[in-house]
Amino acid sequence: MNKPVHKLFLLDAMALIYRAHFAFIKTPRVTSKGLNTSAVFGFTNTLLEVLQKEKPTHIGVAFDTSAPTFRHIQYEAYKAQREAQPEDIAVAIPLVKRLLQAMCIPILVLDGYEADDIIGTIAREASLAGFEVFMMTPDKDYGQLVEEHVHIYKPAFMGKGPEVLGVKEILERWQIRRIDQVVDILGLMGDAVDNIPGVPGVGEKTAQKLIAEYDTVENLISHVDDIKGKLGEKIRENIDKAILSKQLATIDTKVPVPFDAEDLTVCGVNADKIIELFDELEFRTLKQRVLAINQPVITTPPAAKPQPVRESKGQLDLFGNPAAELGSQPAAITEILAGDSNAEPLLEEFSIPGNKRDISNTPHRYHTVDTPELMKSLAYYLGIQERFCFDTETTSLDTIDAELVGLSFSYLPGEAFYVPVPADREKTLEILEYFRPVFENEAVGKIGQNIKYDMLVLKSYGVDVKGKLSDTMLAHYLLEPDKRHGMDLLANSYLHYDPVSITSLIGKKGVKQGTMRDVAIAEITQYAAEDADITLQLNDIFIKELPKVNATKLFETVEMPLLNVLVSMESTGVKLDINALKEMSAVLEGDLRQTESEIYESAGQSFNISSPKQLGEVLFEKMKLIDKPKKTKTGQYATGEDILTELENNHVIARKILDYRELQKLKSTYVDALPLLVSRRTGRIHTSYNQAVAATGRLSSTNPNLQNIPIRTVRGREIRKAFVPDNEDFQILSADYSQIELRIMAAFSGDESMIEAFNQGRDIHATTASKVFNVPLEDVTSDMRRKSKTVNFGIIYGISAFGLSQRLAIPRSEASEIIKSYFEEFPSVKAYMDRVVNNAREKEYVETILGRRRYVPDINSRNQTNRGFAERNAINAPIQGSAADMIKVAMINIHDFIEKEKLKSRMILQVHDELVFDAHRDEIPLLKEKVDELMRTAIPMQVKMETGIGIGANWLEAH
Repeated sequence: MNKPVHKLFLLDAMALIYRAHFAFIKTPRVTSKGLNTSAVFGFTNTLLEVLQKEKPTHIGVAFDTSAPTFRHIQYEAYKAQREAQPEDIAVAIPLVKRLLQAMCIPILVLDGYEADDIIGTIAREASLAGFEVFMMTPDKDYGQLVEEHVHIYKPAFMGKGPEVLGVKEILERWQIRRIDQVVDILGLMGDAVDNIPGVPGVGEKTAQKLIAEYDTVENLISHVDDIKGKLGEKIRENIDKAILSKQLATIDTKVPVPFDAEDLTVCGVNADKIIELFDELEFRTLKQRVLAINQPVITTPPAAKPQPVRESKGQLDLFGNPAAELGSQPAAITEILAGDSNAEPLLEEFSIPGNKRDISNTPHRYHTVDTPELMKSLAYYLGIQERFCFDTETTSLDTIDAELVGLSFSYLPGEAFYVPVPADREKTLEILEYFRPVFENEAVGKIGQNIKYDMLVLKSYGVDVKGKLSDTMLAHYLLEPDKRHGMDLLANSYLHYDPVSITSLIGKKGVKQGTMRDVAIAEITQYAAEDADITLQLNDIFIKELPKVNATKLFETVEMPLLNVLVSMESTGVKLDINALKEMSAVLEGDLRQTESEIYESAGQSFNISSPKQLGEVLFEKMKLIDKPKKTKTGQYATGEDILTELENNHVIARKILDYRELQKLKSTYVDALPLLVSRRTGRIHTSYNQAVAATGRLSSTNPNLQNIPIRTVRGREIRKAFVPDNEDFQILSADYSQIELRIMAAFSGDESMIEAFNQGRDIHATTASKVFNVPLEDVTSDMRRKSKTVNFGIIYGISAFGLSQRLAIPRSEASEIIKSYFEEFPSVKAYMDRVVNNAREKEYVETILGRRRYVPDINSRNQTNRGFAERNAINAPIQGSAADMIKVAMINIHDFIEKEKLKSRMILQVHDELVFDAHRDEIPLLKEKVDELMRTAIPMQVKMETGIGIGANWLEAH
């Protein structure tokens, strides 16, 4: 199946309302009382289309307000030429809001900001939080917001279906190289609708040519004297307009609207309010459609299209033939196989050239397996395969609490089987017993797309998936680490095939919506069986592609074995001391109120501290902390952490604001949020580890992101106190690699003095300081060591003199001298970095110690910024990726040791270079010794690896 994805739709209400109003302008819809309902009717239809076909997991509708925005303040003529709002639209707006409230759909509005600013801010934050975001609007300006996981969704119009625009489409639409150039084009051409002046006489095509040559408006202005003729004159005469227009066209993505996924969920339709509103509007048909939703439509599964399957008047056997009596004897299966004359041709028919294929034009045989006899036969035949593909259908994203709806299997391209299971857990367990032997048969390989999800679901039912694993998502991740790895995308790219969308299982008007259990089994069979079938085919392709990038060994010996480790960790979970977090929350709340009061006292007034606009006005207009304060692209005062950090030593209010932000983040993001993520079934937190997100190979985690639990501040570290062992018989054991990336750098560069320092156990930062500052080791000061530590870690990331000067708050000239001295003392490091970059220029990729590739296509770019970024990636990726390889190998070895010895202790967390264990007291001496050994020896190198191991009553004490 397609694994559940967080899918957020953000609707631009005013754009959609205007669009709906004018769509019916020639034949308006008017009630018997004379009320024009065109805008509400069109908006409602559009909304239902999205809910039913796209099934977002989260949704929000943003509105403009009548209050002036920063754009009006910056340019009084902004939107001044717009015609007055049609009276019918003014009447429609409150009706649309009533509709949204009745459907429990969040309304997003904030004085001083337009809908696109609100949507831009939430889209960016949601994308960072792992959401797939769709901005529903016909407005072209939204192109500047599009990212890998943020798209424009142009609704269906005039018989044309909806259109989804991603990065590729926006770049093609505007004929640009980068998304951020959209606003440069808009700035030059202006916008008559919003009265943004632009450069007179410069239209879209001219703007595109100028940006193609000069890259940005700013760079164009700096080279304006190079432009001859009337065009050059126009630009020179309107430089201020060009800059202003770019600022006005730029969507603000830092609006003070905190992103909270909980606030953007659909909670269900209020039938009474819908009936009242739609009776008033005389929407009889729409009323039935909306009431049919009843529950949040986002959980409703799709309806399958008619399928070209062979028909039979009687019951079909497992292979689509008229059923013989199927027993559990192998002979019966053999006879069925022998009699299936169409099995082989189907393999050839499955590759249809020409147009893109889908289930309606591609031969296939998908079967429902819903009797004990058929289940036994299927289980038997799966058991005699070398490998098979399987997939699960469930009711939830949460693998711990998800209910199994069905299982699909495939072992031949074009043929697959779906086993439905009932809601009754005991009956489901009975069905799973037919398949337990084959799932736990280590001689039979298992294939899946994001197979960890399916393994966790089955584990919650007491079934362990064993045998050689093959995950198509992870295989593609090794082939194309910087791309996306969803099954639908892969099927399109590699098979030229459009899988059945989960949205299509709903059907059209009159079909009652519900969960997957409510959809007819025949329809689910087509959908689920196709998932298993397509995944099987993708696997066969990827297995042949992996050797071409030298990734087979990495796939088979690291990424696949790691799946079992992560399944164990995620299913075990971590115990949380909720009372400790409640106490911490109360303390933080008190500190927040106290800090807030002190900020107001320093400012001489109260204001919204969380509003960058209000904060900037207080700090820089009223208090005048800086003579020439910096501004953002939108003309707003910059109030970021970097600005406040520069001010904190001389202005108490800056320090207090930084404290306030830290307190607010700790409380909302961690202390108050973590208890809500505790599973009701297990009483523990079960994070999900992602193997296919970070291109470097590092693991990331979500729901919750435990990798981001703060460690740099005293307050932040306190949160780790809440992570506790299972019971009094256990303690927390933490094992952390010491300076792993520096040690890998030493090994890769072969620098003798650096290797010697590590192998002899010397303080590497003090040793570096002694060499760089040319003083005896005993004369190294704490300041010298601090600077050298920054250089040591910065070098790995290709730090520049400017970057170092910023981090150390020293002149750039001094930073340049430090880097120069560093490379003079460690010439092998500089030689290694040059070697890596030169090799990358030739190959356009770099590799880790285990052969993991990171592609750097911009390494030969003529754009200095892009090339510099690629060079830094080329230097860092092999080091950071090798560190990821090392800890993954260590995790596999430690997990195998724990399983072999049948220990009660469990690995429960992986955070960057640290592993955390719930360690049984009786096993701590053995566990401590083996964890240290297995981490240090995971991947032998000429530099000794070291670990720091701690034990305590909670994670903080252990760390």
